[in-house]
Amino acid sequence: MEQQASGVAELGLVEAVSANMRAVEFVVRELAQREVPVLLLAESGVGKLATARRMHALSARAAQQFHVLSCRQAGRAIAQNLGALSPGTVFLQEIADLDLAAQAEFLEVLRAMEKAAPAASRVRLICGSARDLEGEVRARRFREDLYYRVSGVCLRLPPLRQRREDIPHLMAFFLLQYGQKFNRPVPPLSEATHRLFQEYAWPGNTRELEDAAKAIVVLGNEDLAMGGLRARLSNFGPEGSGERVSLKQAARAASREAERELILRTLNRTRWNRRRAAQELQISYKALLYKLKQIGYGECEAS
Repeated sequence: MEQQASGVAELGLVEAVSANMRAVEFVVRELAQREVPVLLLAESGVGKLATARRMHALSARAAQQFHVLSCRQAGRAIAQNLGALSPGTVFLQEIADLDLAAQAEFLEVLRAMEKAAPAASRVRLICGSARDLEGEVRARRFREDLYYRVSGVCLRLPPLRQRREDIPHLMAFFLLQYGQKFNRPVPPLSEATHRLFQEYAWPGNTRELEDAAKAIVVLGNEDLAMGGLRARLSNFGPEGSGERVSLKQAARAASREAERELILRTLNRTRWNRRRAAQELQISYKALLYKLKQIGYGECEAS
């Protein structure tokens, strides 16, 4: 369950610095004004729940209920639960956890709801998953017709390691939040700890960063709180994976990340006018559309 503040900070309370998150914020504001089903894809701890909640708060449904249903906990009851909800927005956590029987029942309820009631009196559907649903479809663990039903727009949320510029701002927010919550002073962080934050891979993403801030405040000692992170960094290296990576693989990854950053910065500068962005990047419009699809923004319309 993503019940912590993870994701809230970067979606409204702390202004994003990275091009990746600025692009996400733009798309969230755009999607909030539409009724199209949204599929949020992201690693665990990135903030799918907070993103869905933000989308609801910015929408015309903001005065209605925001419902959260766990597909892992509800299972076969998900279809019955969905049909009993009052109008508003419903966020389904980890839709890939539904087995095939539950998927079939869920799909029938969606079809029945669309036939029985006008759009304004139905729930707006937002689903989240940490898995590759297209891969689940290919493996026949997830129904293809349901996949297309829930993914009117697919928005991929970047992991924390792909937007390191946001880390100092998020950490400052979480430190202040927990300092106030526990009525404790916020200890100043050393340069060594700031470097550690930039070198560590954060496999738990924003949730793990939030936990680190909480530990610093509660313990009142950054060296003690950061001992676990330093141990993992020492064991596995900067990316924290334990996997060996060749120089060629590292160069390719760096090149892809640099290209992604450049594309998103250019789109932000042109207010997501894709034709103008393509001109500035000196590539064809078709090539830009292909690259946008590769980085998970191919479904977004130009402004």
